[in-house]
Amino acid sequence: MGKRIIPQRRGRGSSTYKSPSHRHKGVPKYPRGLKGEGKVVDLFHAPGRSVPMAKVRYEEEAFLIIAVEGLRVGQSVQAGSGSPVDLGNIMPVGEIPEGTLIHNVEANPGDGGKFIKAAGTAGTIISRGKEVMIEMPSGTFKPFNPRCRATVGIIAATGRAEKPFAKAGKKFHGYRSKAKRHFKVKGIAMNPVNHPHGGGNHPHVGTQSSVSRHAPPGRKVGRLAPKKKSRRK
Repeated sequence: MGKRIIPQRRGRGSSTYKSPSHRHKGVPKYPRGLKGEGKVVDLFHAPGRSVPMAKVRYEEEAFLIIAVEGLRVGQSVQAGSGSPVDLGNIMPVGEIPEGTLIHNVEANPGDGGKFIKAAGTAGTIISRGKEVMIEMPSGTFKPFNPRCRATVGIIAATGRAEKPFAKAGKKFHGYRSKAKRHFKVKGIAMNPVNHPHGGGNHPHVGTQSSVSRHAPPGRKVGRLAPKKKSRRK
């Protein structure tokens, strides 16, 4: 009888594969209707994220944002239409000049920020019009509504990936906060009892590796059939 493969164990929802939500400080997002000038009151490390976060206070309201490179405690941060194009300011992308580096861009106006949130990344404003074209960190170009908000500047922790883990134990603890596996073993390197791709004296699957999207969990490994795209009305 075969053993449960790792995707099955992960899907069961044990503490091994769950993100430790009690350690997370909160979700960095823009409040709706945010306008005026605020002040950075704290900068701190956020477990489970690759970037530090900042706490900004606007009058009676305080919220979290992703820390931009060069941000400091006590710095003023302005938000809303008409704000100057300055480090850490939150503005609609339709008002930001071409060539400006930005991050934490909203997918739809008012959703709080969905794109470009990893350490050391930034997007670039390419053109403005009915839609604002932004070059993503991957190099692709994506159009956005001019009313979508973004933060000016590059995200902090640019050199995060430059320092090696050096030891397996450090990598284990580093990935534990993110609820990610610190190493991955190929299915073809396992025994047939542990994985459908295991076994055999050859470094390949040895059979067809594409499986049905409706395959049972113990067999659902390899190339999954793509979902059917729905037509836009």
